[in-house]
Amino acid sequence: MRSITIKLFLSFFFVCTSIVAQDFQGKAFYETKTTLDLENLGGRQMTEERKKMIAENMKSMLEKTYVLTFNRSESIYKEEERLAAPGAGGGGFRGMMSSFTGGPQYKNVKESQIMQEQEFFGKQFLVQDTLKSLDWKMGTETKQIGKYTCFKATAVKAVDEMDFMSMRRRGGGNNEKKEGEEIKDSTKSDKLMDALEVPKEIIITAWYTPQIPVNQGPDVYWGLPGLILEINADRTTILCSKIVMNPDEKETIEALSKGKVVTRMEYNDIMKQKIEEMREMFQGRGGGHRRN
Repeated sequence: MRSITIKLFLSFFFVCTSIVAQDFQGKAFYETKTTLDLENLGGRQMTEERKKMIAENMKSMLEKTYVLTFNRSESIYKEEERLAAPGAGGGGFRGMMSSFTGGPQYKNVKESQIMQEQEFFGKQFLVQDTLKSLDWKMGTETKQIGKYTCFKATAVKAVDEMDFMSMRRRGGGNNEKKEGEEIKDSTKSDKLMDALEVPKEIIITAWYTPQIPVNQGPDVYWGLPGLILEINADRTTILCSKIVMNPDEKETIEALSKGKVVTRMEYNDIMKQKIEEMREMFQGRGGGHRRN
């Protein structure tokens, strides 16, 4: 294993030198897929036909293609533009769900800065925070992704409380109570968000290639000695399908500026408040009833 590592290092050295020596830019295309757990989102009483219909309707939100445009210290990660399917509007449920996934994202690993554009019910926000690092555990396991040799790394990541991709019905069928812990009965609450939860932490598995020696990656992921080509996080898989180094037409990579500047915590509070307002409005129109 040591001799293999040395040979890889020597072969990658010339690539590293080339990248450092020039003002380079790269593009990585990623296919993302999230598995929807309808069982834990209140779908246990649904027929299989109904579940399949919901899954098909949500496919455009759960399967996406993104482009990461990067240089040595900055990157822009955004969904690849494509034509909408006939009849697929942007309002209602789809409009709300798009607020969970967000718009273009900018990372500056040198300045530890991350910002993302978010449009929520007609209002534009710019969610800006300090770029959080993960405590990566480096492994020796390798695999090939395309023509790139990738190494495995794992980390434990805290989950954002409004991460739609990890949301599940509170309890999730596991009603075991840990010592000193009380299980909250969500059926006694009028708040929609009290019926849902996300895990506090998830294990992230990443595959990165030292052949492209930048500490960039898709979405919020970064901090490894090579471009991250694959991420497995809870129910979501992000896999690189194509890489273009030094494209003929280079794009400008710069900090975002569109929208009202808020922190992630502030934006989450805005979303929760709006969701509860919608729920109350729906109930007021006879779309539901409160539990006594």
